[in-house]
Amino acid sequence: MALDLFAGIPVTDYAAALPWYEQFFGGQPSFLPNDIEAVWEVAEHRYIYIVEEPERAGNALVLSFVDDLDDRVAEIARRGIEPAKRETYDGGVTKVTYRDTEGNEISLGGVPGVTPPRT
Repeated sequence: MALDLFAGIPVTDYAAALPWYEQFFGGQPSFLPNDIEAVWEVAEHRYIYIVEEPERAGNALVLSFVDDLDDRVAEIARRGIEPAKRETYDGGVTKVTYRDTEGNEISLGGVPGVTPPRT
């Protein structure tokens, strides 16, 4: 079964939010479906997008589980964005949370030295 996944993050002002997300993801969007949306492909057939929807802004929760958590956190820090929170759970699972200026949360999770299963 083929599957494409799109996780949306509503923002108040698309033009104001876009630079933060370009900095977070490390580049331009993969594509721009219209003048109020930007989409980044974060893995094959897996996308995160921002969309101007002021009435819903600030409430998104997005988590991506990655096999290179420390490298990604360091890479994002080099681009000038620091995590808002870092948590470690039983079994060594770590969750690193970032917040945009509106309070939307984008988190990265992983287990040091363990590659998550691919589906």
